[in-house]
Amino acid sequence: MTARILDGAALAKTIRMELQPRVASVASRLGRPPGLGIVLVGDDPASEVYVRNKLKAAAEIGLRADLERLPATATLDDTLALVERLNGSPVHDGILVQSPLPAAMGPTAEQRVFDAIDPAKDVDGFSAENVGRLVQKRRAFVACTPQGIVELLDRFQIPIAGARAVIIGRSDIVGKPLALLLLHRDATVTICHSKTRDLASVAASADLLIAAIGRPAFVTAAFVRAGATVIDVGVNSVSDSALVQSVFGPDDPKRGQFERRGSILMGDVHPDVAQVAGALTPVPGGVGPMTIAMLLANTIHAAEGEWRLD
Repeated sequence: MTARILDGAALAKTIRMELQPRVASVASRLGRPPGLGIVLVGDDPASEVYVRNKLKAAAEIGLRADLERLPATATLDDTLALVERLNGSPVHDGILVQSPLPAAMGPTAEQRVFDAIDPAKDVDGFSAENVGRLVQKRRAFVACTPQGIVELLDRFQIPIAGARAVIIGRSDIVGKPLALLLLHRDATVTICHSKTRDLASVAASADLLIAAIGRPAFVTAAFVRAGATVIDVGVNSVSDSALVQSVFGPDDPKRGQFERRGSILMGDVHPDVAQVAGALTPVPGGVGPMTIAMLLANTIHAAEGEWRLD
């Protein structure tokens, strides 16, 4: 058996094209396109890449996206002041604060910043109000990665209702909101984490397995029931040659990429899983592009005014 590849990059492109008429409609009605304000604090290399991809995707469909930069030395008060300015901006319908914030801001800085965003502009879905609304299955903005995963499952006609779903990872950004989304769609959901006993056997009970822990190639074939759908959320930059050699054979193209570049992107799922799973998302080109597509969709929803919180 070789898994069906769930091409998130191609699907995200289709979704972006579907969003273009809505961008044009907003622009016609408001006299401006939907607007997204992106806050980037510091110079984290991965964040630079993520923000660049978001700006590019927005530009492709005519959505306005403005990058607001603060130096790594910026204080929490500086960041909160910038968020407050964007809250009051008449041309920005959505606000995204790129994570992580500099560690010097303190362990509670990110949540304080997320909670400072107007919930009606919280297109990342991280504020306490939007998370609470998700818990209660009320209208809300939902974190873009979980939202993208559910959209991907729907578009590839992978059943959710009645499925046994196992999520490895309990983050506020992926694991927890995804569990709620799947539960609201009538899946039976188990969340696993570092303290879960017999993790491989729990994972192998799943019809739908989601790996979101940030550990390259951690989920091996032993974690996967034959024919299960596996969603790989991990995006790990790996420069350990021993690890790469242990995961990829000498003729694997990934091995060649590593030898040329000195590093490679790997997911949380071992490539051998493709011989067991029924369907599998690739890394890169799986969940990541769907996350950006959902961010654009949420910004358009905010501009359309249909998701104003009651």
